[in-house]
Amino acid sequence: MVILTSVLASGALTLTACGSRDDSGDKSDSSTTTYTIGVDAPLSGENSTTGLGIQYGVQVAVDDANKNNWVPGVKFKVKALDDKAQPASGQQNATALVGDKTVIGTVGPLNSGVAQSMQQVFASANMVEISPSNTNPELTQGKNWQTDKKRPYKTYFRTATTDELQGSFAADYAYNGLKSKKAFVVDDKQTYGAGLAKIFGEKFKAAGGTVVQTDHVNTGDKDFGSLVTKIKNSGADLLYYGGQYDESSLITKQMKDAGVKIPLFGGDGMFASTYIETAGKASEGDLATSVGVPVDTLPAAKQFVETYKAKGYKGDYGAYGGYSYDAASAIIKAVKAVKDANSDKLPSDINDLRSKLVDEVQKSDFEGITGKVSFDEYGDTGNKQLTVYQVTDGAWKAVKTGTAS
Repeated sequence: MVILTSVLASGALTLTACGSRDDSGDKSDSSTTTYTIGVDAPLSGENSTTGLGIQYGVQVAVDDANKNNWVPGVKFKVKALDDKAQPASGQQNATALVGDKTVIGTVGPLNSGVAQSMQQVFASANMVEISPSNTNPELTQGKNWQTDKKRPYKTYFRTATTDELQGSFAADYAYNGLKSKKAFVVDDKQTYGAGLAKIFGEKFKAAGGTVVQTDHVNTGDKDFGSLVTKIKNSGADLLYYGGQYDESSLITKQMKDAGVKIPLFGGDGMFASTYIETAGKASEGDLATSVGVPVDTLPAAKQFVETYKAKGYKGDYGAYGGYSYDAASAIIKAVKAVKDANSDKLPSDINDLRSKLVDEVQKSDFEGITGKVSFDEYGDTGNKQLTVYQVTDGAWKAVKTGTAS
């Protein structure tokens, strides 16, 4: 099912005859051209906390662009579609966004598995797609990324760094920071979770640690009794989980209730307030890596955070809200670049515009609210910063920040 949130109606790619009202409430004049930026993310159900953070991160960027006239003569709107963290829904949404001739680019999705189902659709339309959260290396560097990197789609970019770096960062902290020596590694069989868990395991062993056992769960599972028994009998001093907060929050609670007092360590998929809210006191001491540095600590993101809170937007902006803002900004700045290079005019043909935007996004080079926004030859971000967070007194607190290598 495709859900279009009520506050995010699509715009018209025409000169408005008598003015229109954009999502920020500003009234545009009769000579304004309006374009739509698509958003695809889980806006309901599993992962919706972070999905909504993506949606409203884009909304704040669009509101800023309209209010501050980033592109003279152009206004922007947001069209957000719900993929429910399901690849099939993501593919349907990609088809819908491509078919909407007002849409010039898309921010999303949240999940790497969903992205795999969408990339070809956007590539066929030569329309830019920027994910603020996908971390699987295959998406930008191909299936053989470890031995022969080849970019599959020139239309796909991301403002999040990859699991190759995130898994290494986590393994280093687990072994050298936590002094963990025996890790039990679990994943949810999904593209993101399985990939991240594999890389963590490889890097943890390379650092000198031992992976005592590996196992898998299914998304949507609620009872992890048999897994907890295996962990308890394994002698592990750390549980590493590749997946989302929906399952990991239940695993840590059931594990601690069974007397297994070891930390659960995961990736950015579990870095959300919902993890702590669901697991309660059992989450204390657990850890997660996430892309970049805490957005609340970034001077450039101060206004973004204040606006997000003041608007009362749902979701958690902490994980990807800032990266969504920067992804939308890259698309908007690309529109200005195309306009500036074409005698202050934009192509009347939407396909021509979409094609030119792909080229301009590739050339992105500006200071965003999360740091410098740029993309390498694979479409990967130039921002390699990562942070390890730990639950302390019921909240995520940064314990290590650095640049992955």
